[in-house]
Amino acid sequence: MKKTSFEPDKLALTKQDILDFCDRVIEKWNKNPQKNATNILAMNAVKTSVLWTDDESLKAIWGEIIAWTMELLYENALAQGKATGDNWSEVMKKIKNKK
Repeated sequence: MKKTSFEPDKLALTKQDILDFCDRVIEKWNKNPQKNATNILAMNAVKTSVLWTDDESLKAIWGEIIAWTMELLYENALAQGKATGDNWSEVMKKIKNKK
């Protein structure tokens, strides 16, 4: 068996995996449909676009989403820290202690 390199930003999920994720989110939001009506509509649009998109494009698009997620989480944590007056080391301690 040939060992391949690990690339955490490379999409390994299938189209069906992404659709299942969308369904789980919609199911969660359907517990309070009045509050989440706009979100449900938007997620159904995402689901439809996934259905219509070819596998190579899905890999490119969702690969970027995955790659940006870590950066966005980091930037979001720093922005929250800035809003509360914490410096970056205090934010990192809070993230570490969240485990």
